Amino acid sequence: MKNLIKTSFLLFALGIFMTSCGEATEAANTAADTVKDATEKTTEAIKDGASKMMNDEVSKGLKIGDAAEDFNLKNVNGDLVSLSGIEGAKGYIVTFTCNTCPYAVEYEDRIIALHKKYAPMGYPVVAINPNDPAVKEGDSFKAMQVRAEEKSFPFEYVFDEGQKVFPEFGATKTPHVFLLNKELIVKYIGAIDDNHEDVNLVKVKYVEDAISALEAGNDPDPATTKAVGCGIKSKKKMM
Repeated sequence: MKNLIKTSFLLFALGIFMTSCGEATEAANTAADTVKDATEKTTEAIKDGASKMMNDEVSKGLKIGDAAEDFNLKNVNGDLVSLSGIEGAKGYIVTFTCNTCPYAVEYEDRIIALHKKYAPMGYPVVAINPNDPAVKEGDSFKAMQVRAEEKSFPFEYVFDEGQKVFPEFGATKTPHVFLLNKELIVKYIGAIDDNHEDVNLVKVKYVEDAISALEAGNDPDPATTKAVGCGIKSKKKMM
């Protein structure tokens, strides 16, 4: 009888222990689910906010058919450069680029080639460094001068000091191209071509095709492509 009572007591105690463990496990699972839900909601909120910020930024930029505002920006020689001041131009290959972005570096030789091929036809490259040197020291004006000399840039390389021009255009990457006609009307926006990694594997030369279309009296098709590159470095965007 004593053994039966002892066994019953042990079973009762074990039942209480198991119930407590089950409740603790359930509570832990509930807490974990709550944390997971909160994390997912926070992540989605961040994504939504970032997406909205990007959409708002892009919506303020130029679209196909819009007229760009001319600018006066300092080139690596210290001279002010404006689009209207370039003689004999039929259009402009305005390219937002920089010294430090790997994508921009990969495209440097292609940007040089674009200028050498199309500037004599009336479509010079005007390269604009939009990065804030306080965020990216390698994109300072002095660093621009060094890079321009190293690569013997044949085009105007100008500094968007104060970052006033790139938001007006709606540039978000380096490199990011805006092809304008003589009246500064936007005709093409996007990438230079379809392969940033290897020039030998390029199948579509977007900028060259766009210029060919303009020369033939047609609108470029496609008129827009996705710019592939590094995000423009700005303290304003980080705040």
